[in-house]
Order: sequence, then structure tokens, then C-alpha cells
Amino acid sequence: MPSFIIGANDFLLNGEPFRVLSGALHYFRVHPEHWADRIEKAKMMGLNTIETYVPWNEHSPTRGEFRTPAQLDLARFLDLVKAAGMYAIVRPGPYICAEWTDGGLPGWLTADTSVKLRTNDPAYMEPVREYLASVYGIVGPRQLQHGGPVILVQVENEYGAYGSDKDYLRELTALTRTHGIDVPLTSVDQPTDEMLSNGSIDGLHRTGSFGSRANARLATLRQHQPTGPLMCSEFWCGWFDQWGAPHRATSAEDSARELAELLDAGASVNIYMFHGGTNFGFTSGADDKGTYRPTTTSYDYGAPLAEDGTPTEKYWRFRDVLAKYGSVPAERPAERSDSPAFEVALERSISLWEAPLPARTYFDQLPVSTDFGWERGFAVYSTTIDGGGLLTFEEVRDRAQVFLNGTPVGVLNRDHHERMLALPADARGELTLLLENLGGVNYGPRIGEAKGLIGPATLNGKPLAAWSAGGLMLEDLPAIRTALQNDGNVVDASTPLCGPVFASGTLDLPAATDLHLDTSLWGKGTVLINGFNLGRYWSRGPQGTLYVPAPVLRAGKNEIIVFETVGGTAAVLQFLARPELGATEE
Repeated sequence: MPSFIIGANDFLLNGEPFRVLSGALHYFRVHPEHWADRIEKAKMMGLNTIETYVPWNEHSPTRGEFRTPAQLDLARFLDLVKAAGMYAIVRPGPYICAEWTDGGLPGWLTADTSVKLRTNDPAYMEPVREYLASVYGIVGPRQLQHGGPVILVQVENEYGAYGSDKDYLRELTALTRTHGIDVPLTSVDQPTDEMLSNGSIDGLHRTGSFGSRANARLATLRQHQPTGPLMCSEFWCGWFDQWGAPHRATSAEDSARELAELLDAGASVNIYMFHGGTNFGFTSGADDKGTYRPTTTSYDYGAPLAEDGTPTEKYWRFRDVLAKYGSVPAERPAERSDSPAFEVALERSISLWEAPLPARTYFDQLPVSTDFGWERGFAVYSTTIDGGGLLTFEEVRDRAQVFLNGTPVGVLNRDHHERMLALPADARGELTLLLENLGGVNYGPRIGEAKGLIGPATLNGKPLAAWSAGGLMLEDLPAIRTALQNDGNVVDASTPLCGPVFASGTLDLPAATDLHLDTSLWGKGTVLINGFNLGRYWSRGPQGTLYVPAPVLRAGKNEIIVFETVGGTAAVLQFLARPELGATEE
């Protein structure tokens, strides 16, 4: 029977020393028809292992279910890793961070503010048990000793940066073992004395997360993990982008040097990320360390394998380094080639106010998102006013466009700490706010917070009551499609579009191929192609294109629906030969 254990100094695979050379590849950020390609390219770079998180909120949008559609088929993903002759590391959380909305915790769980997240609180642990039973039902039979690829499982995630509840960690560890997970269990923390002390227990093999100064970081790790192999289980070779900030770019030469230093020290590694992928739909998270900063749709991460699956300079430099420590196949992935560049004229449009609006719930006081079951994307709030003045909220989460009788009067952005707006003195009628959830905070104490308008809401210091609110269901494509066809306006390609507006068109292709949709002519919104939500775009940048995976497309006609909240200079979509991720900061 094959075995993988922790020895005195090394990982031991079937009794022989084994160095883990892993790369992070999140199945939920990559189109499933691309999984095999990305895994094979990891092998061609010289890696022997693939690591992935598991996003609880995607698999379980409602309590009691564990969905595994094609995009979330963890079993198939692990089977593909096995088929490629590679090993796997699984990190199911339950909290994953990952720049993923709410750090992977489900909205139905965080909606109960009495639950003490990431602690041994029974109200938290009961649903965690349900979740892990489902995850380990997939992972357990795919452990190495059962003929599968899984050699390591991580318990929690950088817990030392959040808490120090040892009972919680012991309970998670025992629960993992109860479900038949017999491979070594790990923890990960940044290599500081406090985080390493707080974030692990005996029974979990401590690993580090860092991207530089390997020898110093490993020395600190060794103080807390005196025996067994040293491992950097998140070697940060790049970083994520945030809306309105420069594109983060890291030197391929510097990253390769840091990787060589780490491996020269004898450590195992998981490169974070090998291939970042994309935050499709409304899945990206956000930071809030005093200022809210939402993560972009692209999760390219400056990884060796770019967002569209093509090798970068970093790929080739890492390949040269890894060749000194393991077997690198002679086969090499193809270099990037240009995608088709062309234009598509949109054909029809309809204002949000003329389209089917979401079903409303009525409230005596200002509601938050959990009051009407809104978790992601957009929502509409309305009330009636009889006079102008200063409109004020306690907080706006995360972006509110304000309309008076359908006419725009201002925008309130959370990341600018905006929460008040002056309305005209003669303002009367329906006050409507289009709210956008730009991503749940994924790190720190604000994980899982409610979204929307946070009260009290006042106009000239007097409370505003009698609100209605409802989530805007962009997934309800039949209703949007019917509205565009029956009530929409025929548009001319040269005519600007004023948001909030839905616009549709047809993309005619000779064959399905990767595309890069230019968003520079547009303000802010999202694009759906054949019902697949490519994610958010925003004129703030840094990214200026949306990645369109080939499997989303088909030969012949493809439906495009744009939801634009601000406006577009022309009713045209442009596709570029190469992605545009934005300017870097000098």
C-alpha cells in the first residue's frame, strides 16, 4: 500500500525522502474544461503536486446542500491530478481567505451575528461538521493510501492571524481524523512567533506563508516546528490586484531567486499561485484594514501561468530553478499567441427602470442585505421624500448610485468613506439607490458583515423610514432577454448608452477560442456571454479587459448581455489580441 508520512527530517513517500514541489491551482477559478490543460502545464514546469482550497460558500449556498456542478466538481479535479501523475494538497478551511468573498464562509452562516465565527462555538461547529463531512466524503477515498493523489490536508487557514482558540483547532483536527483522513495534517501561518504560536497545535505539522527572506523565515518556522520537513505552503510569487490601484507586478528574476533560496535550504514548497485564474461572477473578496479595498475580477496574481493559461517569463525562470530539484519533462507549453481582435455592435438596450425590477420587500426601517436575502451583485433600495437637503447614512456597503425619480443625482463609494449626499432643495418623489456588493471582506474581523445601506438613514437629520428593497437577479436571464426583445430599443453602434442599462448583442464566431473583451469604452458593470457571468469591470482599473474562456463560447452565434451602471461611449464591444491588466506602479 502506498504511504506518505512525516519523517524526522523529510516527507517520506513509500519510505523514501520526498520533496513537495507544489503549485496552487483553484478549480473554482478556472473553467472545468481547462483543468487538465493547467494541471499538465504545472507538470511541465517541474511541479509534482497541485494544491487547492475548497470554497464552502460556493458548494453550499444554502444550508444542507453540497453542490458539485461542473465548475465545482472537486472529485473530477482530483481525479485529473491523479491522471496527470501528480499529487494533491487539499485545503478545505472551513475559512480559506483566498481573496474570495467572505473568505469562503456562506452567507446563511454569517447572517446570524450571534455565531462566533472561527471558534469552537457550537453554533459555528455544527454547520462546519456538515460541511466537512461532505468535503471529506470526496477527499477521503482519494487519499494516496486508497490509490488517489491526496498527500496532505490543511486544517483551517492562517489561523494565527485571527485567533488563538486551541479547542477549536483540536476539534477540527479530531473531526478531520474521524472522517478517515489519515494523511498528514498541516497548518499554515506567517512566520512570526505570535502567529505560529496561536495558529497551530500538536498534531498539525506547522508550515509557513511568505515570499521572501526564506532562510530567516524558515529559521523562525524551525523554532516552532523542531522536527520534520520545513515547508513554505504559500510561497507568494506575486500578488492580487484591487480596483483603483496599480497593477501588482513582481520581478520574475527576483521571484526565481527567492524560490532558489527556499529550495537550497532543503524546504518543500507550494507556489501561490502557480495559476491564479479568474474571479468569475461576483466571487471576488475585499480587504478592509481601515479602508475597504475590493479585489479585481482578474486573479492573474503575477503567476507563472497567466490568467489565460499561457506561460510567462516567470514560468520559464521557475522551470529552470525546479529542474535542479526534480524531473522536468522535455515537453514545453506553447507561447502565447494573439487572440482574434474585432468589434461587435450591440443591437438592443433597455433602461433598468424599464426592465423587470426585483421583487421588493417592504420595511418600516432601513434594511440590511440579510433582511431581504441579498448576498451578491446588485440590489435596489427605494423610499419617498418630500423635500431636499443632506442625505446621510451610517455607512454604505459598498457602492450606491442615487437616483431621484429615475434621474441620477450622485454616487457614494465606500472605499472613499462617502456616506452623505446633498439633494436639491426641491427634491420630491421616489429616491432610489442602486447598491453594489463589491465583495465580502475575506480577512480580519469584518468577515461576513452585512451589505447594503447601514442605518440610521436621515434627510436633514430626520429619520427616513418606509423603505423597499430587493436583490437584482442578473441570473434571471429569460426575463431580461424578454424585456430586451419586447420592450428594448434598437441601438446604433455610434450612440452612447446611459446607465443603468441592459444591452444585448450577438457574437458570431467561426470557432470557440479564448478572447479578451476590452472594457475601456465602458464605465462599470458586468458581462454575461451565453449566460456565463465573466465578472465585474470598472473604468477605475487597473484591469482593462475581461477574460473570455473558449469553453464559454461556441461556433456560430453567442449571446452577449451587458449590465452597465454608468454608461458606454458607444454601443460596441471590442475584443483585443492580448489581455490588458493595467499599468504598474514605478
